[in-house]
Amino acid sequence: MAHVTLVRHGQANTTARDETSYDNLSDLGRQQSRWLGEHFVTSGERFARVYCGTLNRHRQTAEAIGVEGKSAMVEDARLNELEYFTLAHLFQTQHGVAIPEDREGFVTHLPQLFTAWKDGKIADAPESFEAFEERVGTALHEITGGEGRALVVTSGGLIGMAMRVTMGLGLDALAHACLAIENTSVHRWQPLPTGLALTQFNALPHLQSPERQFARSHL
Repeated sequence: MAHVTLVRHGQANTTARDETSYDNLSDLGRQQSRWLGEHFVTSGERFARVYCGTLNRHRQTAEAIGVEGKSAMVEDARLNELEYFTLAHLFQTQHGVAIPEDREGFVTHLPQLFTAWKDGKIADAPESFEAFEERVGTALHEITGGEGRALVVTSGGLIGMAMRVTMGLGLDALAHACLAIENTSVHRWQPLPTGLALTQFNALPHLQSPERQFARSHL
C-alpha cells in the first residue's frame, strides 16, 4: 500500500447556490493552488501518481498546482464531490429546511442534511449516501494499492467521507470534519498493516506566513 495525500480544491464561486455556478475557481482559488504547488517543489515533495476528479474546479486546481507524476494525471469521477447544492434544494423543497446564507448556518444544516440523506428521506437524490460512501472507499482502496506516493485533488465532502471510511466517523463527526476543511488544505494517510491511518489533517503549509493569512478560506 502507498501513502496518499488528498488536497481540497481552491476557493470556488462563493456566491453560487447550484452545482454548475460553483464549479470554477476564483482568482484567489487559483493563487492558493499555485502557492501549494510552489510549496511542494521547495519542500522536495514528490509524487509518483496524480489523480483528480472530473469537475472543473478539480482540474483547475491540479493544473495550477502543477505537480507531475511519473505518468499522466488520472481523472476519476469517483473522486467527485457529493452534489451538496442539489441535495440542499431537495431538502428545502421536501422538508422546509432553508439553505444557509453564511458559514455559521452550515454548522447546523450539514448534520441535518447528512442524516436525512443517509436515512433515505431525500427523494430523487442524485446518489444515495451508501453509494457515495462506497465509491469513495473503493477509489481510496485502489489508489492506496498502487506503487509510490499518490496525490489526489478532490473536494471537502469526499475528504470527510475518506475520514469516515478509514476512521469510522459518525454523522455528526463527519459533518464537523467537512466544515473544518479549508481550500487547498492537505490531508495524508499512511498505510499500516491494519489499514490506513490519518497522519495529517487540514494542513496549510503554503498559507502559514502572516502575509498569506488573508488567503485562507472555507467556502
